[in-house]
Amino acid sequence: MKVKAFKAWRPAAGKVEKVASVPYDVVDTAQAAELAAGNADSFLHVVRAEIDLPEGTNPYSDAVYEQAKANLQRLMDDGVLIREEEPSLYLYSQKMGDHLQYGIVATCHIEDYETGKIKIHEKTRRVKEEDRIRYVDTQNANTGPVFLAYRDSEKINALVGAAKATEPLYKFTAEDGVVHTVWKFADPAALEAAFSEIPATYVADGHHRSASAAKVGAMRRAANPNHTGEEPYNYFLTVIFPESELKILAYNRVVLSLPGTESEFMQALEQKFTVEQNGLSSPRKSSEICMYIGGQWSTLTPKQLPDAADPVAVLDVSILQNDVLAPILGIADPRESNNIDFIGGIRGTEELEKWVDSGRAALAFSMYPTSMDQLFSVADAELLMPPKSTWFEPKLRSGLLVNTLD
Repeated sequence: MKVKAFKAWRPAAGKVEKVASVPYDVVDTAQAAELAAGNADSFLHVVRAEIDLPEGTNPYSDAVYEQAKANLQRLMDDGVLIREEEPSLYLYSQKMGDHLQYGIVATCHIEDYETGKIKIHEKTRRVKEEDRIRYVDTQNANTGPVFLAYRDSEKINALVGAAKATEPLYKFTAEDGVVHTVWKFADPAALEAAFSEIPATYVADGHHRSASAAKVGAMRRAANPNHTGEEPYNYFLTVIFPESELKILAYNRVVLSLPGTESEFMQALEQKFTVEQNGLSSPRKSSEICMYIGGQWSTLTPKQLPDAADPVAVLDVSILQNDVLAPILGIADPRESNNIDFIGGIRGTEELEKWVDSGRAALAFSMYPTSMDQLFSVADAELLMPPKSTWFEPKLRSGLLVNTLD
C-alpha cells in the first residue's frame, strides 16, 4: 500500500468540539441544520452546505458546491482550522460504550484504488458519485475520510502502541456519547514503510468518496502534461483500521407495501422458509432472518441454503434479496425501488416496530450482521454485495483532519 503523510488542516486549540461533525451521509438537510444551529464553526456548513441556502435549494445545485467552498475557506481564513507545517500521520480512536477502535489517518494513492489494492464490495450510484466528485473538485479538498480496513499487522500495532503513550492533540466526547481522541505519530516514515508491506486494504465505508477521489485525481492527471504520480491530487484522505477492532452492525430493511394480501405473502414465503412465530426480534445466528408483520415477530429459516462456495450468495442479505424481496415483493433492484428503506442496526429493532406499527411500512426484516471475514471474502473474489449490507459504528467525524489537493 502507498500510504503517505500529509499537511492536514485541523481545528485550532479549543475549537475541535465545535468543528467536528457527523458525516454528510448520516443526516438529511433538516437534521444537519438542527445540529449546526447557532454554531458557525460546525463542519456541517462544509459537508451539508445547503443548510446555509434558501429552504428547498437543490442539494446538487452549483450554489451548494460554491457555498461549501466558501464555508471551508472561511474556516481557514478565520483560523478555526489551522494547517500543519510538516506532513504528518495521525492515530484516531473512538470509544462507544465498551467498544474501542484505533485507526490511522493517512492519505492513500489513487493508483492503489485503480489497480484493486484498495478493494471494494459495493456498487456506487452515479448521482452520488458525481456529487462527491463535484465536492472534491470544487473545494480542492477531501473533507470526509474513507473508512478502510486491513488485516492486522504486528509491526503497525507496535507503532500504534507507541503513539497511544503520547499526549493527544484532541480528546472530546460527542453529543452521542462517543469519545474521540487524536494523536500525532512521531515518525511518519516508519508507518509509511510498515504499510508498504500490507498487500491490500478494504473499503468498509466510503465507496462513493473513494471512487470520486480517484476520478478527480484521474482528471487532474490527464490535464497535467508533467504528471509524476506524486502530486497531492494523487492521494485521498482515509482512516485505516485493523479488522480485529471493527464492529459491523446489522443493516435492517423495511418494506413499505405488499403487492397483495398478507395471507398471499405468507403463503409464498412458506414455500422457501420455515416460519416460526417466536417473538424474537434479532437473529440468533447467520442464516436466520427475523420478520415483523402484523404486530408479531417471526424467525425465518431457509429450507435450502445457497452454495457455500459463493461468498455473495451465502450472505443473509443475499438470501433475503434473492428469495423474498425480488421474487415475492417485486423489489428487483433495491437501489432504485421506492418500496424499500434501510435502517442501521444502531437504531435497534424498536425502530422497525415503529415503522410497521405506525403504518409507515407493511413489514420489516431484522438481519444478522455481516462479518468482516465475509466482507473480505467478497472483496477478494472481486464480487459485490447487495446494497446496504454493512453498517459500521461508530461513525468517523468530519472536520477533524482535512486534506487539501495542493
